[in-house]
Amino acid sequence: MTVGRWIDDRARITPHRVAIDFQGDAISYLDVARSSLSLAAELHGRGLRRGDRVAVLSDNCPEFVSVVFACAHLGLIVTPINWRLAPAEVAYQLSHAGASLLLFSKSRRDLAKAGLELSDREIPLRPIEDPASTAEPPPEVDVADDDPLFLIYTSGTTGRPKGALLSHANCFWTNTSIDRLMDVTTFDVVLQILPQFHIGGWNVQPLLAWSKGATVVLEESFDPGRALALIEEKRVTTMMGVPANYLFMAEHDSFDGADLSSLRMAVVGGSPMPEALLRRWMDRGVSLVQGYGLSEAAPNVLGLPPEYATKKLGYAGKGYPFVDVALSDGQGGLVEGPGVGELLVRGPNVFVGYWQDPEANAEAMSGDWLHTGDVAERDADGFYRIRDRVKDMYISGGENVYPAEVESVLADHPDIVEAAIIGVPDDRWGEVGVAFVVVRRDVSPEQLVSWCKERVATFKVPKSFRVIDELPRSGMNKVLKTELAKRIEEEHGRG
Repeated sequence: MTVGRWIDDRARITPHRVAIDFQGDAISYLDVARSSLSLAAELHGRGLRRGDRVAVLSDNCPEFVSVVFACAHLGLIVTPINWRLAPAEVAYQLSHAGASLLLFSKSRRDLAKAGLELSDREIPLRPIEDPASTAEPPPEVDVADDDPLFLIYTSGTTGRPKGALLSHANCFWTNTSIDRLMDVTTFDVVLQILPQFHIGGWNVQPLLAWSKGATVVLEESFDPGRALALIEEKRVTTMMGVPANYLFMAEHDSFDGADLSSLRMAVVGGSPMPEALLRRWMDRGVSLVQGYGLSEAAPNVLGLPPEYATKKLGYAGKGYPFVDVALSDGQGGLVEGPGVGELLVRGPNVFVGYWQDPEANAEAMSGDWLHTGDVAERDADGFYRIRDRVKDMYISGGENVYPAEVESVLADHPDIVEAAIIGVPDDRWGEVGVAFVVVRRDVSPEQLVSWCKERVATFKVPKSFRVIDELPRSGMNKVLKTELAKRIEEEHGRG
């Protein structure tokens, strides 16, 4: 099951087939395997050993692929870092992970150095684009199926991100399960527009494609017009994106005239897709197949079989093969038949646990069941639709935003007493944040935006601010965010 042999097997079976098409450069399976082994030898020469963490702060690139396979060979743990984060957030993840090395793309050099300056660790830096410094073969390491491969940080509800550990076996089973429902064939051309700092940038098609000998058209970053052009030019057969990706493509001037005839299946996940947008793509002859996942499940949980794309419009589907799903009734039991409840997940795709966080592990797991924190509805046919979030998390442009993290930042402002943030619908980003603040003295929205941008990623910064005298609370002194949501609804009603 170990991921390192996936690329070795393909290099042996189909060495000259194109593994990666990057900016017009065709990179063969043999090339990827060789660069991975060379890098593995260098990492070992640097003193890195099984279980050490290798942090990566990089745009999408072929070298990132080699890093993952190199680490897989040595039993190292890849820690991708979101390049949208602020330096302080980068520093926290580097320190918390205990990274032994930071690889960065040259376009992210400044962020890497700024994060490292704020970190409490001395971590060597290395440009990811540099060729390996040794031609010696790497040592053979007895990597086990349950050894961790990825350490993926997810935003936390308590103001600090948590690191989800995913093993080689997690990756094997989640790719096997998605293959049984939305298969990638050896002849497919996969367009990858998701960032490689997300687990979806690996385990929703790319790693599966490389295990099959398919070609991945890898994009450095997402551009809607370029994505549409690549579908036509490269004869892309399948892809995956979040609703915002498909929205921006559908809004692009070239969408109506783009040749999408090669695209047999496009997968959407990250958050529920508006039905109007689904129909927009279907009118162009493309079936957008819904799915649902989360980092802790590596990430694939629910998938909608292609034949139900129209019949079950808006549904995320059923549990993938090898994945059990259920609904919690909130009282320690399970919902039977059609109903609504918190979605639970069980299976070999469920993560090893949170890095150095036993309390979070205890909260997330009930026996074998993983609590997703999302409310789902199950219909009479057993199909699931994601309805709401148990917690306050909202999704903006495909990125999870946890209000507690930003509320904590706002509360540190000298002019603010307290703050509460809710997610509200937005035509462009899916959802955006609205902050309600209680202030000590006048402070402008511009000042608050600047304050937040210095401390958190831009996508987490609330779109608007409301100054109120006090936050509505329950008898237990919990902030009633439902009351805040009603105020927004009333504002829209008056508008």
